[in-house]
Amino acid sequence: MNWYEKLNQYFPIEEMKSQEHMERLLKEKGDVYYKDEGKYHVLMYAEFQSFIFIDYVYVSKESRGQGIGHKIMEKLKAKGKPIILEVEPIDYEDSDSEKRLHFYQREGFKHAQSIGYTRRSLATNEINQMEILYWSPGNDSEEEIYEKMKKMYEDIHTYKDKEIYGKSYQPVDEVLKIDKDRDSNIFDNLEA
Repeated sequence: MNWYEKLNQYFPIEEMKSQEHMERLLKEKGDVYYKDEGKYHVLMYAEFQSFIFIDYVYVSKESRGQGIGHKIMEKLKAKGKPIILEVEPIDYEDSDSEKRLHFYQREGFKHAQSIGYTRRSLATNEINQMEILYWSPGNDSEEEIYEKMKKMYEDIHTYKDKEIYGKSYQPVDEVLKIDKDRDSNIFDNLEA
């Protein structure tokens, strides 16, 4: 099974970029967009001058608990930049969603509570709500994380979207919102 098939089997269709989109990012934005692949993992990420965005991280079921995810995070943290990622809210039908949140919490990630992220999927046309998690060695504010997310959305998520999908994703200002009154912390919903 190739790297794209692994990601495609693991991530919901509404969260997946097409293989063409990812291959174009790797080829045409190879100075920013990277693939790190091993026997038991696939990591797709963008590294900008001031931050890293994890697009997808997959660790095979048979190798979970062996520290592969931790090693991946340590390798990224060693770059000394804030690390940002999107995660779906807990879905009690999907036990992996809670396990993922526990993992990121153990890795020291914080929930950007004031950042709202809602995007219509080009694959399903459904509204997809995500939460933003981040790790910051310099204690970046949520406003700073928000500005970094906007850059990532425009440079990575919407890269040649009209050309690749035949239609465009929504503009960044419709997708990302900052709202100080959002007060639920996704980690508060985790069972101990």
